[in-house]
Amino acid sequence: QVQLVESGGGLVQAGDSLRLSCAASGRASSNYAMGWFRQAPGKEREFVASINWSGSITYYADSVKGRFTISRDKTKNTIYLKMNSLTPKDTAAYYCTAGGGAYGMFVNGYSAVNAWGKGTPVTVSS
Repeated sequence: QVQLVESGGGLVQAGDSLRLSCAASGRASSNYAMGWFRQAPGKEREFVASINWSGSITYYADSVKGRFTISRDKTKNTIYLKMNSLTPKDTAAYYCTAGGGAYGMFVNGYSAVNAWGKGTPVTVSS
C-alpha cells in the first residue's frame, strides 16, 4: 500500500506562485504513476496533472496547462506541483494520487487512482 503526504498549501494572492510537494512511501511506491487532483467547495474532484513512473511523460488539465508544472524526484520519492499565475478559481483542496498510469488518470479521472493523500488547502485571494 502506498502512503502519500502532501505539503505546501497556503493562502496566496492572485498572480502569486506556490509549490506543492507529495512524499510517497510504501511498497513499490517509486514505480507508480502519480498525480494531483483538486476539489473546490461545492464542486466535484477534478484531475489537475499526472506524471509517469520515470517522470518523462506528463499530462495536464486544460485549465492549468501552461501555468502548472508537475515534476518528480525519484531520489526522494517525491512529486511536486509548481503553480504559477494563480487565480481565485484555483482555490481548492489539492490531493496527491498514485495510480496505474499517468494517461489513465488523465483520461479516466479518479477511477484510475489507487491511493489518495489527505489533501492540502490552497486559497487564492483576489
